[in-house]
Amino acid sequence: MSVHDDLTSVQRTLDELLRSVGRLEQQLGGGLEMRRVRADADHLRESVALLREVSEGPATAKRPALVTISDAPYDISLWTDTDDEGLGARDRHAP
Repeated sequence: MSVHDDLTSVQRTLDELLRSVGRLEQQLGGGLEMRRVRADADHLRESVALLREVSEGPATAKRPALVTISDAPYDISLWTDTDDEGLGARDRHAP
């Protein structure tokens, strides 16, 4: 099965779930529990829509641009007059 077929199957099942939730809501009323079930079903619908959007995107995933890191040594002045991270300032002592 392709991703498209799987998403279509999930969407059909979710549509049936939403219809069933609607029928239950009519029979049981809109109490707290029913509102939670309705909210969960709505979140599922939104999540499936997001999955569908992602799956219909470009066939190849975009790779982040590579960053070249120079082999030249760093400027030593970058490391002077700074606190050692996690150790505090040089002239102070731990409590």
